[in-house]
Amino acid sequence: MPLLINGERIDLARPTGDMIRAHPHLEEKAKLLRSQPAQIVEPKGLLYVQQREFAVTTPKDGSVSVLGSDDATTCHLVVLRHTGSGATCLTHCDGSDTEAEVSLIMSAVKSFSNTTEYGRLEVHLVGGFNDDRQLSQKLTNQLLRAFDLQPDDVHLVTFCVTELNDREEKDIHFPIIYGIAVNVKTAEIFPATFPEKGPDEDLRSAHVLTGARLTNIYDAKMEQLHIGPYFWRPFPHVDFWLEQDDQQILQNLSTSPLAEPPHFVSHIRSTLTFLKEHPFPSYSLFPDRKPRVYKKNEEGLWEQVYSDKI
Repeated sequence: MPLLINGERIDLARPTGDMIRAHPHLEEKAKLLRSQPAQIVEPKGLLYVQQREFAVTTPKDGSVSVLGSDDATTCHLVVLRHTGSGATCLTHCDGSDTEAEVSLIMSAVKSFSNTTEYGRLEVHLVGGFNDDRQLSQKLTNQLLRAFDLQPDDVHLVTFCVTELNDREEKDIHFPIIYGIAVNVKTAEIFPATFPEKGPDEDLRSAHVLTGARLTNIYDAKMEQLHIGPYFWRPFPHVDFWLEQDDQQILQNLSTSPLAEPPHFVSHIRSTLTFLKEHPFPSYSLFPDRKPRVYKKNEEGLWEQVYSDKI
């Protein structure tokens, strides 16, 4: 069944600008979202989702109340929610395999919603901007098409992407919103930043930099975060990249060098250093081929409950 706006199927043969003009409430909602200042979300009760990761949970979760992700430039942040069960998924898409990724998150949300006879699937898309290479526009179109191909009706509720998330400063384009959070209990979605992006931030980033596929990182039934096991080959030319100056890293390892947040280069350097220290993760990180498992403690912070690290 199709992707719907106000119960009408979207005509994907037309440009997204036509769709926005035909449904002015989408632009109004995007304007409202853009006008909100980014809230700082503290680690308590938070599950942070990195690029090419997703997490699904429900309002019954006693550990996680907020899903969040940021640092999206050309990437898009996708929230898929079933209004009956309250099952909520957040993912950070970069266009690597959009159709397969959308099928994956649809299945994940439906697995928590199959006993619910009422409610509907709603999708919220945020991110991207008018970048020079039009990667954002391409990803927007991919996501719309992928949701339209699903066997279930999906209702597009928030559309704050690409041209609706763009600002211009001295002829340079930037995203307005880089990050969002969704409150799993109330379904509120708001612009957000996150002082803590762990646990295992470098390990998870290394997984992405070495070509990971979209990965589900959370077991909502057990209320546990599962990282890995991840395996990669030694990263090519890692010493070369670590010797480069900030400008070279920015120009070569970003899809949008002029629009990256200020910590982009230090984040990449940290990830490259981690890859240099762990060229063979099967030996140094996951010798037993088991994930690193985390659970929220009484303070609402992640605590490792089982470690495979030597």
